[in-house]
Amino acid sequence: MRAGVRLRANTRRRAPALSNVKSLQCRECGSEYPVEPQYVCDFCFGPLEVSYDYDAVARVISRERITRGPLTMWRYHDLLPVDAEMALDMNTGFTPLTRARNLGRMLGLNNLYIKHVSENPTFSFKDRVVSVASAKALEFEFDTLACASTGNLAGSVSAHGAKAGMNTMVFFPSDLERGKILGAGIYGATLVAVDGTYDQVNRLCSELADNHRWAFVNINMRPFYSEGSKTLAYEVAEQLGWRAPDACVVPGASGSLFTKIWKGLNELADLGLIDSAAHTKMHIAQAEGCSPIVTAYDEDTPHVRPVTPDTIAKSLAIGNPADGYYSIKTIESSGGSAVAAPEEEVVEGIQLLAETEGIFTETAGGVVISGLRKLAKSGKIRPDDLTVAYITGNGLKTQEVVEPIIDPVFTTPAYEDFMTSMAAREETV
Repeated sequence: MRAGVRLRANTRRRAPALSNVKSLQCRECGSEYPVEPQYVCDFCFGPLEVSYDYDAVARVISRERITRGPLTMWRYHDLLPVDAEMALDMNTGFTPLTRARNLGRMLGLNNLYIKHVSENPTFSFKDRVVSVASAKALEFEFDTLACASTGNLAGSVSAHGAKAGMNTMVFFPSDLERGKILGAGIYGATLVAVDGTYDQVNRLCSELADNHRWAFVNINMRPFYSEGSKTLAYEVAEQLGWRAPDACVVPGASGSLFTKIWKGLNELADLGLIDSAAHTKMHIAQAEGCSPIVTAYDEDTPHVRPVTPDTIAKSLAIGNPADGYYSIKTIESSGGSAVAAPEEEVVEGIQLLAETEGIFTETAGGVVISGLRKLAKSGKIRPDDLTVAYITGNGLKTQEVVEPIIDPVFTTPAYEDFMTSMAAREETV
């Protein structure tokens, strides 16, 4: 860990106000605020989000304009709160949408697709949200980029901070997977391992954000940060030939990704870029050891009670999800559901996806595949539904969870020894 913060020069100029962004608006009372680094309503303490001038967007956006753009998330810049010229572009986005025929056959799903989001610079979907937040931080003339992280965000913030020439500080629970710590530290960030849960880390960072002029991407920059997740809706719709899927299965931690995919699909429909998103059912998958949104759904209440996480899916270990209430509202609006993956099935999900589609996912992906299997079995996803499962992180980040199931055949270089070893293995299978 670094003892101090390295000072770096930041020469980016402040961007002009965006014509397609009107204000920040409270999601509860509707109060409006200037486009500044703030995230809580002064009147009701509700969360703020970006409010767009959709009439202005409609005058310029089209399918043709989008397809002429770069093969990154920034092809959708008209629907993001950052001027295209200020984009911190690390070639994030436009990741593969793969037809999963083998897995679909096993689950009885005829139109299953995997949105392989981990093919990004730091191997998770977090690069999308951090691309927006870091560009906005430069616009606001911050010199320090920071975050509270369950793992993947730490690596992404560290990489983007390095690219932007900013000081970078990342805070995370001290029991984080080693691969994610190394993946953040290599970029020169100051690493802060906190003896506590993610929710405790987040409270510390909220206090720091109030007392230091640091751009915490998922705190004071959160209204802008969360908008980056919408690109996962835009890309899927475009890759499907400008249509919305019938069902989406999304991992749930804070719930922000889940709600923003739904928002993105509806934006496309409202702008006439797709016919409709009304038929899309949104399903959120959580690990059983940290499933407060699923519990609220099962109890038919919008009130999400905080829990203490106890799960191997550390990237989803948020016991007090900031967007839990809005996740329940998204489920209600879309006619979707929430599903919990038993802890013992998380690794099974990782293995199933790898063995059928050749995709190695981290624990969050194991949760998605386990949840997908339950949804298919229960009939909540029908055999012919056009279904998209979002795989948001690379399995190399959480290798330790699959170590117990990896069992090589050991042999000497001699042919006879190899044949003997293989025969012994076959007897034990």
